[in-house]
Amino acid sequence: MGNRLSKIYTRTGDQGTTGLGDGSRVDKDSLRVEAYGTTDELNSVLGMVLAEEGVAESIVLWLQEIQHDLFDLGAELCVPGHSVLTERFITRLEQHIDAMNADLPPLKEFILPAGNRAAASCHLARTVCRRAERRVMTLSKQESINSWGIKYLNRLSDFLFVAARVLARANGGKEVMWDRKRFET
Repeated sequence: MGNRLSKIYTRTGDQGTTGLGDGSRVDKDSLRVEAYGTTDELNSVLGMVLAEEGVAESIVLWLQEIQHDLFDLGAELCVPGHSVLTERFITRLEQHIDAMNADLPPLKEFILPAGNRAAASCHLARTVCRRAERRVMTLSKQESINSWGIKYLNRLSDFLFVAARVLARANGGKEVMWDRKRFET
C-alpha cells in the first residue's frame, strides 16, 4: 500500500469508480472489485466469529492468521498481476483442518448451520467464503489472477465447516442434524 489514508473521504469515487492498487480506475461494480469486496466481507464475518465468547485459543489463532491471509488475497485482487498466496497457504489450512477433524465423529447426516452463536457465525463465514470463491472464479475467467487464491478459498470453506463443527460441540454443546424424515410417520 503506497499511500496511507490520512483523510478518509476523497470524493474520487463519487462518480461510481474506484482506484485499484496499481493506480488504475475501474467501475465499483467490476468483477475485480466484487471479488476483493466479497473477500473483505468474509474477513469481517471472521471478525464476528472471533468476537464470540468461548472460541478455543487454537481456533482464534488460526482465524487471526486467516484474516491476514485474506488481506494478502485482497491485495492480489486489488493490484492486477500481484501475487502472494502459494501452495504453503493451502498446506497450512489442510494441517489445521486435520488437527480439528481428528477428534470429531464421522458425519452420518448433514448438519444445520446452528449449534451456538460461534458455530452459526462460522457457518455464515463459510457461506460468504463460498460466495467469494465464486466471485474470484468469475474474475479468473475474464482476467489473469493467481490461481492459488481460488484454491485457498476452496480449502478455507472446508476449514470453516470443520471449525463450525468444533465450535458447536464446545462446552458440552452439540451439532444440529438435518432431519430429512421429519414429516414421515
